[in-house]
Amino acid sequence: MRTWIILLLWACAHQSVNAVTLSRGPVRRKTKEIEGRQDKDLLRRSKRGWMWRQFFLQEEYTGTEHQYIGKLHSDMDRGDGTVMYVLAGEGAGTIFVIDSNSGDLHATRSLDREEKPFYTLRAQVVNKKNGLPLEPETEFTVKLHDINDNEPKFDKEVYTASVPERSHIGTYVTQVTAHDADDEMFGYSAKLAYSISQGHPYFSVEPNTGIIRTALGPSDMDREQREHYQVVIEAKDMAGQRGGLTGTTTVNISLTDVNDNPPRFTQSIYQFSVPEITKVGSLVGRIRAVDADVGRNAEMDYTVVNGDGLDVFDISTDRNTQEGILSLKKPLDYEKKKSYMLQIQVQNTHPDTQFLSMDAKDIANIRVSVEDVDEPPQFEKINYILEVKEDAAVGTVIGSVSAVDPDILRSPVKYSIDRHTDVDRIFGVYAGNGSIFLQRPLDREEFAWHNISVIATEFNNPEQTSRVPVYIRVLDVNDNPPMLASFYETFVCENAKAGQKIQTISAVDPDDPVGGHRFLFSLAPESSVRANFSVRDNGDNTAGIFTRRTGFGRMHKSTHLVAVVISDGHIPMQSSTGTLTIRVCTCDRDGNMEMCNAEALSSTTGLSTGALVAILLCILILLLIVVLFAALKRQKKKEPLIISKEDVRDNVVSYNDEGGGEEDTQAFDIGALRHPEVMEESKLRRDILPPESLYPPPPLRRTMVPSRGNADVRDFINQRDVSVRQILIRKIICGDIFLHNPKLFWRCLQFFTSITIAENVPLKS
Repeated sequence: MRTWIILLLWACAHQSVNAVTLSRGPVRRKTKEIEGRQDKDLLRRSKRGWMWRQFFLQEEYTGTEHQYIGKLHSDMDRGDGTVMYVLAGEGAGTIFVIDSNSGDLHATRSLDREEKPFYTLRAQVVNKKNGLPLEPETEFTVKLHDINDNEPKFDKEVYTASVPERSHIGTYVTQVTAHDADDEMFGYSAKLAYSISQGHPYFSVEPNTGIIRTALGPSDMDREQREHYQVVIEAKDMAGQRGGLTGTTTVNISLTDVNDNPPRFTQSIYQFSVPEITKVGSLVGRIRAVDADVGRNAEMDYTVVNGDGLDVFDISTDRNTQEGILSLKKPLDYEKKKSYMLQIQVQNTHPDTQFLSMDAKDIANIRVSVEDVDEPPQFEKINYILEVKEDAAVGTVIGSVSAVDPDILRSPVKYSIDRHTDVDRIFGVYAGNGSIFLQRPLDREEFAWHNISVIATEFNNPEQTSRVPVYIRVLDVNDNPPMLASFYETFVCENAKAGQKIQTISAVDPDDPVGGHRFLFSLAPESSVRANFSVRDNGDNTAGIFTRRTGFGRMHKSTHLVAVVISDGHIPMQSSTGTLTIRVCTCDRDGNMEMCNAEALSSTTGLSTGALVAILLCILILLLIVVLFAALKRQKKKEPLIISKEDVRDNVVSYNDEGGGEEDTQAFDIGALRHPEVMEESKLRRDILPPESLYPPPPLRRTMVPSRGNADVRDFINQRDVSVRQILIRKIICGDIFLHNPKLFWRCLQFFTSITIAENVPLKS
């Protein structure tokens, strides 16, 4: 009977809109005790538990009353009011409420499926009297039914895309994507369809994928006519049916450039003028062609394809401005050609193969006029090389230069030598014909080459000048005799044998003969008589010195001088005589020197004659500098004895003076020390002798009076006292000077010493 009741209740629930019938499932076991009790219940009855596992609720409910969800029922509820339903879980008591007596479940407010699509709740039946659970909790869900309440949204508000111009119909541009927050599994709320609302007829969009493609052919998609397009794409849910929600996005599409336009000249003929003195490589002018393309597709190349100036002018491309730069490749000459005509071609640097059928080149003509300019004279050669023998006489013409005025008037030309290149004025040039001649003798050994510059100047316009280098080579003449290569000093052993080689000599010659040097060596006539040594020419510009006898006596003759004649064998023959110094020394058996005469052999490390002369010159120069310095010092202005009045008494100098006791205390006036300005005002000059002493002598006190009969002795005493006082005063003055400047002290003493001598005062005083 119970089974039939359960089947009847299940059929009723199945017909309800807000409830779904579920088969019995396993219940949640909370504790081990409950599990044991459930096992016992299963043994007693075949069916028990909750009848409802899932409920449905419509989202976005707008009614004023609580939305009814469904009814919870347990087989423990016999309808006698003894049981009570308790709800727990997500939103229990706030979003979801249950009637504790009937088990009716309601939603208290509107819910949004896009925020939360379902809620999990738990229900339990308890005894009203004691509150004890009659059955374990069972879990169920409340799922929200979706409604079409969300419009489609694109991933980006604005898309940016590009496609090459002249693309074919159906060329892919980009793809847009939109999403709908509604449930994709429920109806068509999230089923989207794409369409284009702005951008016809240039582009189209696929409804299902959102792929945008071109809708026109190549001739209609020309970047030079229109580069930017704005397309609006619409996405509509409900599969695009009426009543569906829509969303839009903007797609900015740009046509990228292809090289579909050839360059074109802005004019068919260009004219330029250029002076004839324009330097090679200089700019003549610029021409310009335009290309509707941009970037790399607008790069172009210019070439000279025809004309009478193919070898005179050149053209290149300025990569920054894409202009053609016409430059000069060869010098111009107005007198030879006054104008040129050129044909210039321009074409793309990077042509596109699919547009080669178009006329990708353009032609223009350039006319270049040459302007006449007063040009300086032009030499026939860029440089001249002349030769002259070093013994050529003064006035000899050694060569000539020639220059002409290239202008039509053919102004006469005069010549001159740039004296900065010929400071010694060795050469001259005839102004009328450019012949170069000698003004001073030459010496090849001093200068083998002379480099001068000859200037050509127009008579009619002296400002027009030009110059040319002239290289003059001085040819050698055999005018110098050969000489020994160095000062030879060697030795011969006392026990030397005849024919023994003791030295090899060579020679030098400042001349430079064409075939090279050929020196001949021989003994001088004065050395051939009773010669102890001989000279053998080696044939290679060297010679050997050999002994002619056996044994040499060092005590008999310690030094031998051998005169050697060296000749060059050229015409005219030049020769000289050189002397070798050979010392006789004691040697061991191997020929090594053991002892020589008292005069030591000069080593090669000694000072040469030139070095000694240089040292002597340096010493003489130093002596001259010292003498000049001393003379200048003597001419300096003499310093005054006392420079400043304030410096006289800055210091105190102690000194002792011996005299005649108390009688000498009045020998001088000590007030001079207290008033130094008196001394400054009465400063003496060295070049003028004072007529009398600086200060009048104080009155004398007679201490000892000699006898009246001895007048000579009395005069001597009086004269001596006066002289002593004068000397003391002068010592005081010099002492004050020493306080100010000790360097002037000795000058002061010398000065007063000279005065004392002039006054015939004995120096011993």
